[in-house]
Amino acid sequence: MNLLQLSWKNLINKPLTMLLSLVLFALGVGLISLLLILNKQTQEQFEKNLAGIDLVVGAKGSPLQLILAGMYHIDAPTGNIPIQSAKALMSPKHPLIKRAIPLSMGDSHQGHRIVGTTYELVDLYGGKMAQGNLWKENLEVNIGATVADKLHLHIGDTFYGSHGLVIDENLVHDDAPKFKVVGIFQPTGSVLDQLILTNTQSVWEVHAAHDHDGEGAHAEGEAAHDHDAHDHATSEEGGHKEHKHHHDQPAQNITSEELAAAGAAQRQALLDTEESITTLLIQFKARNYRTLNMQRQINENTEMQAATPAIEINRLYTMMGTGTDALRTLAYVIVFVSGLSIFISLFSSLKDRKYELALMRVMGSSPSKLFFLIILEGLILAVLGFIIGIILSHVGMSVLSNYLEDAYRYSFSGWEFLKEEWYLLAGALGIGFLAAIIPALQARKTDISRTLSGS
Repeated sequence: MNLLQLSWKNLINKPLTMLLSLVLFALGVGLISLLLILNKQTQEQFEKNLAGIDLVVGAKGSPLQLILAGMYHIDAPTGNIPIQSAKALMSPKHPLIKRAIPLSMGDSHQGHRIVGTTYELVDLYGGKMAQGNLWKENLEVNIGATVADKLHLHIGDTFYGSHGLVIDENLVHDDAPKFKVVGIFQPTGSVLDQLILTNTQSVWEVHAAHDHDGEGAHAEGEAAHDHDAHDHATSEEGGHKEHKHHHDQPAQNITSEELAAAGAAQRQALLDTEESITTLLIQFKARNYRTLNMQRQINENTEMQAATPAIEINRLYTMMGTGTDALRTLAYVIVFVSGLSIFISLFSSLKDRKYELALMRVMGSSPSKLFFLIILEGLILAVLGFIIGIILSHVGMSVLSNYLEDAYRYSFSGWEFLKEEWYLLAGALGIGFLAAIIPALQARKTDISRTLSGS
């Protein structure tokens, strides 16, 4: 029997003690791994959706709320701002601003936000069509890959918007026109996957119809819903469809330069209206003292509010960091206690195994072999605890991702493995070794004659 088999036999000889050590070790490793995965994926989501935006402008209120609503679409907007108040910022001729992308928000469909905007937002996130084409007329929409997958929407489908982000049939604008899907984006890994995009005029039209007599708008919605040419059968319940069959439409993409030019023209067309928008996403042409002062000037001299995404997200990280640090500290404490448990288990077992160790010496085992036998037992417990902990963390993240996706409409994965987990393995082996080193030294010093004589 080799050392590995012998070490395993010794461990399972006391299953309850072994189980306690494994559970403690696995909980500590699992919690650390879960925090690493959650932090990594959350930061990736936040950083990817920054998309080079330098400033977000909206109604007065919480700067963090303005960022979360305008860029990440996981909070309610702070309010609306008149286009005439933001006209100077929105002008394509502004000397400091590369582009100012208007967003009109307030409605959603099954929890996915409907955003009235320009083609510039598509270009900002590198959107490419998987099917169909970009919207051209009012009430035409493009949907993100996640929206299409989750809601089973296809080209030609129609649906009603719903007030706010809450899924509630009482908030559905069924007295307003329906939106019609004309294009589906390829997956981008950004917030674009979660959105339903249309032109700004569509959002105004839906709200105007909803705020006035709904009969004409409802009739218009019914007319838009009649699309036999697409071979769809529609169920009125919830605005969803049951498709008899579906033919994919080839994607029609235009270049980034064409998107930017068309988006700027769309933005220009909004400047002479008396309507309101929700938010402006601003990119500067260059960073200088004038752009650095723009936020302060807007906040002090206008009825609008400007917020810098990087500053607010760092503030959010700081707030989140307190809870994360507490959990990480708890995980380290659990790992330390588990290491202590392994040490106590191995050290206390030496008394029961002293005759066994002495007999091994008599049969020719060297002191070094006894040393490595105990060390191997500590390492086996560490490796098993690590494996169980990693499995627990990824299964836990997989379960947690479903709740996070339902709450925030962002995709998280429980099966993304990090290089940091290899460092975690090295740390686990180190703890197993340290926990076993003193018992191993004691085993190495086993006195054959005194042990066998019982003295």
